Amino acid sequence: MADRHPLFKPLIFVGGLIFGFGLGFSHMARPEVVLNFLLFEDLGLPFVMFGAAIVSGVAFALLPRIRDAAPLTGAPYERRLKSFDRNVLVGGAIFGVGWGLSGICPGAAYASLGVGNVTILWALAGMFIGAYVQGYWRSRTADTEPLAAGAD
Repeated sequence: MADRHPLFKPLIFVGGLIFGFGLGFSHMARPEVVLNFLLFEDLGLPFVMFGAAIVSGVAFALLPRIRDAAPLTGAPYERRLKSFDRNVLVGGAIFGVGWGLSGICPGAAYASLGVGNVTILWALAGMFIGAYVQGYWRSRTADTEPLAAGAD
């Protein structure tokens, strides 16, 4: 990772600030907005998500045609295929339950903290504990499970 451009980390930081500002500005950092979406009472969240998906889709379609490699890392643009297995299903289910209980996803949780929602610290603590438990479990089972073949 030492071959990255010196502006890589500052630009990632600025990108995170812009992302957080966008979440705060669009009110997507408010758990009640997310919970209202999950109850099908407010459909503003899908419009924000679809807007982001369209911008990302255009970028993923055009950038490889304009440049051969990423400007700050020099890495070639390529698809990274991941296997769809039990870990993805279990992780997705846990993520979904956590999202429904807290009303917020991890990125928006930090933005929610930034807009003054101090009670979101409980959800952030849960995310950190869950990540630690998953990392511990994975490190304990990595030696006993055979390596996945294919796209990993």
